[in-house]
Amino acid sequence: MTTPISGISPISMPVSSGTTSGSGGFQSVLESTINNLQSLQTDAAAATQKFMNGDNEELHNVALADQQAELAFELGLQVRNKVVSAYQEVMKMQL
Repeated sequence: MTTPISGISPISMPVSSGTTSGSGGFQSVLESTINNLQSLQTDAAAATQKFMNGDNEELHNVALADQQAELAFELGLQVRNKVVSAYQEVMKMQL
C-alpha cells in the first residue's frame, strides 16, 4: 500500500515586526534562516539514508526532500550574493 504524496511545505521566512529590540535583529534573522537551511539539508540526507538502507522510505519523498534542500540552498546563495553586493556598494560611498 502506498501513501499519498504530501504537499511541499513552503519555506518560512522570518517576519519582521518593523522594530528591533536593540542590536542583533539581522543576526537573529540570519541565524534562523541558516538553521532552517541546515534542517532541510539534514532531512534530505536522512531521507536518502533511509531509502538506501531499505527502510520504508518512498523514492518520491527522497527526491522531493533533496530538491527542496537544493532550492533553499540556491535561494540562500543568491540572497548572500545580493547582501555582499549591497555591502560593497555602501563601502564605495564617500562621506
